[in-house]
Amino acid sequence: MLDDVSQSSSGFAEAKPDGRTEGKSGAARFRRSRNPEYAANLGKMFDKLPPHSLEAEMALLGAMMIDTRVIADVIAVMKDPSEFYAPKHQTLFKTVLELYDQRELTQIDLVPFMERLKDQSLLELIGGAEYLITLVEQTPSAANAVYYAQIVHEKYRLRRLIELSGEMLFDAYDVGDRGPEAANEVLQEAEQKIFGITQEWQTSDVEPIATLLKREMDRIDASDAEAMTGVRTHFVEFDHMTRGLQPDEMVIIAARPSMGKTAVAMNIAEQIALGGTPWAPGSAAPTAVGVFSLEMSKSAVALRLLSARSGVNAQRLRSGGLDDNTYERVFNSYQELSKAPVVIDDTPSLSITGLRARARRMVRQYGVKVLIIDYLQLLTAPAQGRESRQVEVSAISRGVKALARELHVPIICLSQLNRASETREGNRPRMSDLRESGSIEQDADVIVLLHREEYYHIQDPAWADENPDKIGLAELIIAKQRNGPTGVVKLTWDNSVTRFKNHDPHARAPVDYERFTADTSPPWETGPAGGSGGGPNAGAGSSPVNKFGSGGFIAKPPTGPVQNFRDGGGDTRPESEEDFGI
Repeated sequence: MLDDVSQSSSGFAEAKPDGRTEGKSGAARFRRSRNPEYAANLGKMFDKLPPHSLEAEMALLGAMMIDTRVIADVIAVMKDPSEFYAPKHQTLFKTVLELYDQRELTQIDLVPFMERLKDQSLLELIGGAEYLITLVEQTPSAANAVYYAQIVHEKYRLRRLIELSGEMLFDAYDVGDRGPEAANEVLQEAEQKIFGITQEWQTSDVEPIATLLKREMDRIDASDAEAMTGVRTHFVEFDHMTRGLQPDEMVIIAARPSMGKTAVAMNIAEQIALGGTPWAPGSAAPTAVGVFSLEMSKSAVALRLLSARSGVNAQRLRSGGLDDNTYERVFNSYQELSKAPVVIDDTPSLSITGLRARARRMVRQYGVKVLIIDYLQLLTAPAQGRESRQVEVSAISRGVKALARELHVPIICLSQLNRASETREGNRPRMSDLRESGSIEQDADVIVLLHREEYYHIQDPAWADENPDKIGLAELIIAKQRNGPTGVVKLTWDNSVTRFKNHDPHARAPVDYERFTADTSPPWETGPAGGSGGGPNAGAGSSPVNKFGSGGFIAKPPTGPVQNFRDGGGDTRPESEEDFGI
């Protein structure tokens, strides 16, 4: 079966002594160079020729020589001569393109074409003048040139995949003395190759301006009835400024450690998935959310969601021993969250290639419409030699942005800030504080900087006395918005349950849920889902209808948060998104 290849004891092909490969060093040389014989050698192992279509290649070249006007459409499909299987067809394609670039021709004149090939000592190599005449005479029309190009391109892609498979096989067999991390290194190299070829093949169709404008006008017409064009976060002022999370966009939420990045992201995930806050439930349809938690385990994320939704401190949830009223509130929140369309992946050290594969599966299997990544600097990109961490983060940032466009969903990506803000008066962050890569600024569609000034004055009672309005105050500084305004959105921060709420300037401190008992608490608004109660505008039947199933426990009487307490405030703020005009 193998004319110039023998079988090693491992069953893997080794070249005979013709100079191509010699033992492991030869395999290493094979691996490091894109040798065109990869596909051929692997084909010989399986007694198959690499995928190709000589007929389509001949018809394509003939069509290009008959009518050069099709060349522009052809090179939109395939750009490189190496996509042809036959070496002589690679030479002809390259020469045709050279003539096309140099002259305004509608047809290739065979006489000067042959002279050009002869001057370069290529005419006999491609089969002589007779072969050129055959190409032209056997092609009846140039009308199907693009179709032929698509066939040639698809065969090339299959050969390229076989070639990559060969490289991976060589890598796996040729680990040598690379130590216990050999498998991980080979896997990283494989991911890099697959990611590179995926990026190489991503294309975008050209569309006329009329089509694009009509689509935008249709969107504008539809927005007359519904001002929210994206997915609501249910942070009212943020939604008012951004019109929701928009498809295809990468939203960066950046802050210093312990500022509340994960908390605000999980609050957003919960509110999107349940269609509202605990104080204004059911104001929008539930939307499926996918969370990639690279820092916290799935169980820790689930506990944090339960704490924030129920208003019970996470430490109390861990220790147990809850009184009846507290347990009832936790149980009702558990039932509600069990139906929430939230899926969580806590794979650590996830590569950008792995993220892409898992995100695709989330979207396909669970219908996810919003992705959250916690956080960007914990992702990895395939190593390119000894490149700096800044280069790696830049590759990650570009990969996340490309993923948002590919899946047509908004991606919220958390990011660290460097220490520069801590040396600045007021400690206010800036976009330039984004850690490790300025490319994040370029790639992101929206950049939000989370800031809580009180964090820097926790042990300063004098500051607290002078700034009572800043206690519990959090700011979402919208430093960049590609398609909208910038500005500051104020939220209220409840540290006891790691929850952000819509801000009310008249509210002084977050409500302490634990002080309310059955005998002393104000009236509770109730809702059928339990734990979702609501503020003054909530009513029976307002809980969102979910399709993710129930928790499987016996239902208890529903309860809800304090009446007139709407996300950290009383009835001095708009009571719903509708009152805010969105």
